[in-house]
Amino acid sequence: MRKWLSNAIRYVDEWLDFQMRLTRQPGCVLAFANKGRITFEKAYGHADIARRQRMTPRHRFRVASHSKSFTATAILRLKEEGKLRLDEPVGAYVEGLHPSVSSATLSQLLSHGAGVVRDGRDAGQWIDERSFADEAELRAALAQPLVIPSDSRMKYSNHGFGLLGLVIESVTGETYGSWVARNVLRPSGLGETTPDMPIAGGAPLARGHGTNLPLDRRYVIPADNPTHALAAATGFVSTAGDLVRFFASLDPDSPRSVLTPESRRALIRWQWRDPHSSEDGGYGLGMCLGFVGGLEWAGHGGAFQGVRSRTVMLPGSGISFSVLTNATDGPAEAWADGIIRILRTFRDNPIPGSSAHSWTGRWWSSGEAVDLVAFGNRVLVAQPDRLDPFNAADEITLSGEDQGTISLSGGYGIHGEPARLERGRDGKVKEVWFGGFRWVGERRHRAELKRKYMGRQGRPRRFS
Repeated sequence: MRKWLSNAIRYVDEWLDFQMRLTRQPGCVLAFANKGRITFEKAYGHADIARRQRMTPRHRFRVASHSKSFTATAILRLKEEGKLRLDEPVGAYVEGLHPSVSSATLSQLLSHGAGVVRDGRDAGQWIDERSFADEAELRAALAQPLVIPSDSRMKYSNHGFGLLGLVIESVTGETYGSWVARNVLRPSGLGETTPDMPIAGGAPLARGHGTNLPLDRRYVIPADNPTHALAAATGFVSTAGDLVRFFASLDPDSPRSVLTPESRRALIRWQWRDPHSSEDGGYGLGMCLGFVGGLEWAGHGGAFQGVRSRTVMLPGSGISFSVLTNATDGPAEAWADGIIRILRTFRDNPIPGSSAHSWTGRWWSSGEAVDLVAFGNRVLVAQPDRLDPFNAADEITLSGEDQGTISLSGGYGIHGEPARLERGRDGKVKEVWFGGFRWVGERRHRAELKRKYMGRQGRPRRFS
């Protein structure tokens, strides 16, 4: 693995661990793959806070709308086999649809451009107030007209992907789950992924969790209900490891995939831009697309009951990663964006020299933390509490093993002032000084805070 990438992943681990502590999330799993091979896989926190069950990388998650990428892959594989065409109307494969729905093409359904209703007239399945639709209910909804005309704009639709599941069943003569498992999951080497609940006996499932409001405490959400006819849209259960392997295989440059490079290029070709979003994002064929920090990414996110996730593939780089969280407010998308920005920072800066080795690590002052990260003869002062930790980071230019100058800082900062390391008798760095400000390790800082602000009488220390 490239040196800059291994350094970046090491920092992502430290940053995500800090973010977990800061946001008090129940649990998370992070996985990285490089050219389809898993290079990092780690669990943080708990899979079930009520049972105090620790999270592991083997815990399955409801990965929700990641299902759409699996469904799109299945449709493209059937196209390669000559069993369907993307420009044909869906009515050629599924009967009983409203005429306006029937005329929508498979390509329009795959790109969320068909204009199909999103979740039907009653979307209570998302908040545990009803079951997910069976085939009869899905067909009844699809017997109603389109909400908006096809090809007028992007309009996300779970029912539209449920309809693509019916297409797969019509063309193959098999159930959606069995055909996809045999023709997509197994050839991709995904031993921890199933198209819907239930999962194999004994396999651990990460439970969902609610927010702290309005009950003033988190609560456990089972997140184990089957999705029936909507499995093609939202049913999948998987692990971070399986997801990075699968999405890595959808990179057009991947040497191993169930799809041809031509089909993989079609998946990540922009079909729509989100017309009402502050983010630079859009959709291909069963794939979310976007730009973060100047880097283009493809992948998908998912939101189930008390679970949020995102998997990212950076086309042409060989890099993919997945962030799975088990809370309604799990910041999987924001963390994924932060990881992309961290990767860009490490990619675009030189590998640190040996003289900068001591200028690394996390340091504390006034209840805040900074991360010193060396690049070449410079040190960036990252802020791990931020979603973009290197944004507007102060820079230190080194002049010796333990000496440097704040060579770049904001107008309210300490630009131009000295930076130095202070060592103990054992030669290890004990303090970092930026101008007149002292920073120490976390254990020492905890002791100092307790001494100053949590004395025997519970009163802060006063100065005269």
